[in-house]
Amino acid sequence: MPTPLITIGLLLASNVFMTFAWYGHLKYKSAPLLAVIAISWGIALFEYMLQVPANRIGHGYFSAAELKTIQEVITLLVFAAFSVFYLKEPLSWNHLLGFGFIALGAFFIFHKWA
Repeated sequence: MPTPLITIGLLLASNVFMTFAWYGHLKYKSAPLLAVIAISWGIALFEYMLQVPANRIGHGYFSAAELKTIQEVITLLVFAAFSVFYLKEPLSWNHLLGFGFIALGAFFIFHKWA
């Protein structure tokens, strides 16, 4: 399997775990904070088990700055879906515009300037 596909696939999976670890508890405000922290750390362990190999495998094909940019773009995509479908919080035009500007930043990072 090609390195970019493996890297992006692992980053995508890790971001799903990360998003649930960081934001999943927002649906359960009555849960005790210490329990939420412990559960979040447990979920985050799986995120790290995917994130670290993704960066290790991808580095060399991608620069560190490119890996971070890929991770941030994936994070926004996963979070946008999570916000709408899991938290039932709609995204408004200003959220989409802000995400668009971040995508524009990714363009500048990956564009090869002569």
